[in-house]
Amino acid sequence: MGLGNPGREHANTRHNVGFMVAEALAKRWRLGRARQRFRGLLLEGRVLSGAAEGAPDTTRVALLCPQTYMNEAGLSVGPARGAFKLPVERVLVVHDEIDLPFGEVRARTGGGLAGHNGLRSIRRGLGSADFTRVRVGVGRPDSTDPEIVSAYVLGRFRESQQQVEELVERACREVERVVLEQDAP
Repeated sequence: MGLGNPGREHANTRHNVGFMVAEALAKRWRLGRARQRFRGLLLEGRVLSGAAEGAPDTTRVALLCPQTYMNEAGLSVGPARGAFKLPVERVLVVHDEIDLPFGEVRARTGGGLAGHNGLRSIRRGLGSADFTRVRVGVGRPDSTDPEIVSAYVLGRFRESQQQVEELVERACREVERVVLEQDAP
């Protein structure tokens, strides 16, 4: 699940890096067109996950980009998880992380929500914080003033297009690693 805000005015902002990663994965995995479901855009398909005794093996995936605002993402994620009958730890959320320097990408399951309102909403929607996250470092402004921090994450990237593309690529690789690790016997 990619975390972001709907609308063109939010495209290519730090807060929407989750959507950017989901879009890149959809192209990479050739998932086709999204359909509206669970108050979001949903893509489903199978991706090549390795070879089992010479035959290609696939993993079933579903990508969801909630079309609620980020602070209400749980209203989309909770029903999707229920429909797919997924254990909470199989839900993977890709989101911006101001507590990581720009360019750093880390994965973890469970843990604190670091004041991220989108993650709080997802915790409410899932009934647990034990979901997996791919945290995409977008850096932090020099201030802790909530208005300055908000303007920073809702603002466009100051880094070059190439740096942003490299960040998205690193996050895609980390998502693939986590998904294939979860699917391993």
